[in-house]
Amino acid sequence: VQLQASGGGLVQAGDSLRLSCAASGRTFGSGVMGWFRQAPGKEREFVAAIARGGASTYYADSVKGRFTITGDSAENTVYLQMNSLKPEDTAVYYCVARRQWYNINYYRAGDYDYWGHGTLVTVSS
Repeated sequence: VQLQASGGGLVQAGDSLRLSCAASGRTFGSGVMGWFRQAPGKEREFVAAIARGGASTYYADSVKGRFTITGDSAENTVYLQMNSLKPEDTAVYYCVARRQWYNINYYRAGDYDYWGHGTLVTVSS
């Protein structure tokens, strides 16, 4: 299984950016896909997750109302639309996936089965 994240870049505060994560080797329609991020000098933190083909979505309080996670089951891809970006959103963003949607703490990194390489998002003030 591979998770290929893309879409990171350098933007200004208030701008928008969309991250994509394409999964190959397995489908996750009955599982979970999502995003974590890690800022310089900080611990990795949960950002958002989508479960059961879009039936449920979860967000960190810090991004609620600004970020939207969506999925395309046919393409086995998940997207993270990030609006009203702030300098504190600067981080490496990691795509994650889990085979099953149940018995999971969405906010816990260890509950995910697969991790992709990160994509860097830099928000300048």
